[in-house]
Amino acid sequence: MVAQPQADLVARYSGNLPRYTSYPTAASFTEAVGSPQVEQWLAALPASEPVSLYFHVPFCDELCRFCGCNTSVMRHESGRVAYADLLREELHRYVQALGGQRRVGHVQFGGGTPTTLPAEALRALMRVVRLWFSLEPQAELSMELDPRHLPPGRLGLLAELGFNRVSLGVQDIDPRVQEACGRIQSFEQTRDCVQQARAAGIAGVNIDLIYGLPYQSVQSVAETARQIAALRPDRLAVFGYAHIPWKQRRQALIPAESLPDSTERLAQRARMDAVLVEAGYVPIGLDHYALPHDPLARAAGDGTMHRNFQGYTTDSCAVLLGIGASAISMLPEGFAQNEVSTAAYARTMAASHALPVVRGVARSAQDRARGAIIERIMCDMGVCLDGGPIAALAHEGGETGFTAELSALRPFAHDGLIQMDGANIRVTERGRPFLRNIAAVFDTHHAAFAAQAGEKARPRFSGAL
Repeated sequence: MVAQPQADLVARYSGNLPRYTSYPTAASFTEAVGSPQVEQWLAALPASEPVSLYFHVPFCDELCRFCGCNTSVMRHESGRVAYADLLREELHRYVQALGGQRRVGHVQFGGGTPTTLPAEALRALMRVVRLWFSLEPQAELSMELDPRHLPPGRLGLLAELGFNRVSLGVQDIDPRVQEACGRIQSFEQTRDCVQQARAAGIAGVNIDLIYGLPYQSVQSVAETARQIAALRPDRLAVFGYAHIPWKQRRQALIPAESLPDSTERLAQRARMDAVLVEAGYVPIGLDHYALPHDPLARAAGDGTMHRNFQGYTTDSCAVLLGIGASAISMLPEGFAQNEVSTAAYARTMAASHALPVVRGVARSAQDRARGAIIERIMCDMGVCLDGGPIAALAHEGGETGFTAELSALRPFAHDGLIQMDGANIRVTERGRPFLRNIAAVFDTHHAAFAAQAGEKARPRFSGAL
């Protein structure tokens, strides 16, 4: 093994790669999958199969320049109420396809800012969730929120409705960075929101941070990490900023010259990692941290953590129903995405009684095998290819030995990013930032995209580092 300098690693492994929250990734979605296919997949589910629920609310009170999500500002409460009615209607269509009282262990609201839904709309939605499904006693109910625009009493309402985890966007506390990003949020606003959540009885608090933003430095991100860690959130997500102005026009407002290069980004990531580990947080997967008592840290430790479109999770359910505009559903047979824009979603919902699915991808046996390998690499920092469930899935998918992949991994071992013992692959701490690169070795779809793309083709994915 030769320890390569950081600049050499950046030069070798930079590029554009999926985040591997699914396999195949959303880049493989086509119109070949629609409502009829999803209804067939739902009909094939055993009556005892549990499901998880994800509600997507694509509204914010103001738009942040760095955000890559499909969001908009909805000024009128009537529009938000109407959207909540559509969520309830779509959920009912799933109940008609599945039957009632399916067991549910995870319910998540994301966006956007789902707390923009009016209080009575949230009450009505959670009322039917409890009426049509059987929530497990220890179910996790999670809500994303924006500390800058939290209606009075909303945390108390969430606790009343059974929510036991909230996720706060922070990103960075440096005023210059906030100004460039169009998100002015004082440390005091964040601190008060965390304290109010605790006081309301909400046990789990997550906070999102980002490195690679305009005008950030190694010193400034370390200070952000120190101050946020002092609030003792249970989990932290530390994402690398994805600059994709060709996809999100608002990002064009961020001066390209203000962004750090890949070497600086890696240095920022390493400094934040050191600060959080020193503060007692356990590194998890590619970009998460948790206090040792948190269920995510325990799941990472015992190999039961999973990864889906919401990121790292303790949810082991094979079925995730995505409700709302742009939401993605996961089933054993494949993935399906709803109409992306709110207007198109509303039109599709009004046009028929079918599910508002417009694209997706069916998974082959090979996809399931490679998806399981990629998930274990992303979650466990390694995988054994010739034993246990992975070997069984590989056999079912017609895989024979992964000879080419093991050969392609040798440069990673040479650079000290992985250790290889036959077909047993372990990612080192040095290799943690390169998990996406390592996982991509098993991604036949990405290889096909790369072969088809010209040198000047616009990237499908964000930067790997």
